[in-house]
Amino acid sequence: MSAAPPPTSTGSSKLDAAKQVAAANTPEKMSGFALYSRFALAGAVCCAVTHGGLTPVDVVKTRIQLDPITYNNGMIGGFRKVVANEGAGALLTGFGPTAAGYFLQGAFKFGGYELFKQQCINYLGYETASNNRTAVYLASAAAAEFFADIALCPLEATRIRLVSEPTFASGLLSGFGKIAKNEGIGAFYSGFGPILFKQVPYTMTKFVVYEKVAEAIYRRVDKSKTSDGMQTIINLGSGLIAGFAAAIVSQPADTMLSKINKTKGLPGEGTTSRLIKIAKELGFRGSFSGIGARLFMVGTLTAGQFAIYGDIKKLLGATGGVEIAKT
Repeated sequence: MSAAPPPTSTGSSKLDAAKQVAAANTPEKMSGFALYSRFALAGAVCCAVTHGGLTPVDVVKTRIQLDPITYNNGMIGGFRKVVANEGAGALLTGFGPTAAGYFLQGAFKFGGYELFKQQCINYLGYETASNNRTAVYLASAAAAEFFADIALCPLEATRIRLVSEPTFASGLLSGFGKIAKNEGIGAFYSGFGPILFKQVPYTMTKFVVYEKVAEAIYRRVDKSKTSDGMQTIINLGSGLIAGFAAAIVSQPADTMLSKINKTKGLPGEGTTSRLIKIAKELGFRGSFSGIGARLFMVGTLTAGQFAIYGDIKKLLGATGGVEIAKT
């Protein structure tokens, strides 16, 4: 009497062999730490590259916000004035803390967003999460950005001080050490309130608009049949629109953050009272100083971030995330 075929057998040795070959050639989807560490690395790289590469634009944008009387000729005029007064090297002021700070922030932001999105899906169930995906995107982005800002705030405070006071220190390490020694660790977080006020709405807008634009595109284009190059172009376009929206939403807080990190507060003056005073001084129009430079900067870097993030995820094989978009 012949032995019965194994439970997974088709009954045909040729079909069984074909199934084994197909299974061997199908990459296993990652999960857990292996997956989310790759999301974090992809996010860290995309943010460090884009923010670091746009340091000259950020220098001009910050100068316009802090000294609108001197830098009153827009972004191009600001570039010319910085170069004429301080040399071309001044456009790279703050490159170190920018790249380092946004490497950390990108890891927490993108990795955290994917993690919190998955937790929402686990808690709500796939169908409920998909039906309420805008709320899932918003909650995941807000939670991820909160932790990302804890990592970013000290380096952002150092960057703004270096840009606003070119003679303050020679670079990241010396500037960081000088603030810590002269003003204490608390000085690094004097802008934590405004950075949350800026970054949380920024990130919520950025991810929601990106997800919605990409979803709208993939309703008309079959993602499974879309080439890698076309997916990168879609990521660029969706990211550009998301960046414009996020820049407008977060601009007032970005201006206040630049102001509060420019100088120390008065003795006994709290962060809240400083923010109220700055808001009164700026007014509505003043809070949007430098919006042209920031639209260019944020639109460009957000487009680049989503394109680089998507490509690095593919390169690392990080394909195990759950999508809840309806396409």
